[in-house]
Amino acid sequence: MLEVRRLYTGYGGLDVIHGIDLTVGAGEIVALVGANGAGKSTLVKTVSGLLPVRAGEILFEGERIDKLTPSARVLKGIAQVPEGRQVFGGLTVAENLRLGAYVHRRALSEAQMEDRVREVCETFPVLRERMGEAVANLSGGQQQMLVIARGLMAKPRLLVLDEPSLGLAPVLVADIFRLIAGLREQGLSIVLSEQNAKLSLAIADRAYVIEMGQVALAGTGQELLASPEVAERYLGVGKAVSVADNARQGQLVGRLKEIMGTR
Repeated sequence: MLEVRRLYTGYGGLDVIHGIDLTVGAGEIVALVGANGAGKSTLVKTVSGLLPVRAGEILFEGERIDKLTPSARVLKGIAQVPEGRQVFGGLTVAENLRLGAYVHRRALSEAQMEDRVREVCETFPVLRERMGEAVANLSGGQQQMLVIARGLMAKPRLLVLDEPSLGLAPVLVADIFRLIAGLREQGLSIVLSEQNAKLSLAIADRAYVIEMGQVALAGTGQELLASPEVAERYLGVGKAVSVADNARQGQLVGRLKEIMGTR
């Protein structure tokens, strides 16, 4: 579905991504894991059109899209859920949701727009109860659900998620990952950029480890989850992390596996 070939991009005169290749198949969750500053967010912003390609190609369903505007990519079927939620706190939940279908507004009747709102609320029922409320009144977890639902309003075939667990209380993190895994069961392809490597790999079909703007390792989620090299660098094994942190992460992975079934 998505193919990135020898991609270079960055900011100002500095390249941050250096010749990355990756693919995302139909119905896959593909995780991008790595430390803060490794280039994950730069990569997903380039796929979405928020940063220009300096060299290389991006293809979506066999068609080059690297020269298209962000809105044109949304119309092709790609939607990004940004890091840090970026909700409109003074608007209502319903208004935020409708903004997710903004590029389709001329093609949708009011009834069709309302149908889309109802559909996403089937996945996120908590939003249905808060439709008329200002988003600023929602909890962090509810705002994260809203921003994912807002992305779904564009009816994407590829959903790009940038750090969806950022800033959430640990008790909510597993719920967000469970929701992401459920979206795959609805037929979506997903690119998941996350610092929480353990939970990302637990739900990913395939994954890429990004280091200094390059692919350092690639494999299935389970292969990388079991890799000693990944474990030491990204999962806390062999590092000075607290026993409580490791235990909490292990409990979250266990909960995800119970929910999803062993994959």
